[in-house]
Amino acid sequence: MGQRSLSIVPRAIPVLLVLALALQVAWQRWSPPPPAATVLLEAPPALALLRLSALGEPIALSRVLMFHVQGADQGRGYGKLDYDNLEQWLTRISDLDPRAQYPLRAASHVYAAVGDPAKKRQMLEFIHQRFWLDPEHRWPSMAYAAIAAKHELHDLPLARRYASAIRRQASGPGVPDWARQMEIFILEDMNQIESAKILLGGLIASGQVSDPQERRFLLERLRQMEKR
Repeated sequence: MGQRSLSIVPRAIPVLLVLALALQVAWQRWSPPPPAATVLLEAPPALALLRLSALGEPIALSRVLMFHVQGADQGRGYGKLDYDNLEQWLTRISDLDPRAQYPLRAASHVYAAVGDPAKKRQMLEFIHQRFWLDPEHRWPSMAYAAIAAKHELHDLPLARRYASAIRRQASGPGVPDWARQMEIFILEDMNQIESAKILLGGLIASGQVSDPQERRFLLERLRQMEKR
């Protein structure tokens, strides 16, 4: 079937879609708490339908949807949410506004803060997948994911994977040196001293570290590694 122009869609249809979405948000926000067996946070509409509903204002719609998602726990705790649906919602919101940082920050600081390790891993992996689309602006959430993987999940290989993504992809002037150096110190914690020495030596030789004090600190750290 051939594609048809959106101009043939009656103007009332997008308006009705927006009203329906607004009513759904209001119902989720102010309805009584659901029974314990009820799944909190339904699956989101398709991205194409959301774009149509946005009426040319996808950024505004993304903010409304984020408000909807944040109200979905009904006061029962984020750990009760359906995290598969949550991940889909955060993906839709991020697709509607690719420059928005809040979906990833919410994933790292709110939804990854639950006690369930599987749900925590799911949110950290969501951050990792979305990081690749805009590394220069999304490195803070990726750095937080690396720290959470190391200190909360105690998973050093996973922490190194996330730190390595920052080193390899986030190389702009707005990315601080400490973020690019995280992988080196995680390798040291993993007792992979030779690999850490290679990365640290390459970082120093490349001239990427411009601060004299930081350069002296890294050189001293390299000497300590060589002694080990």
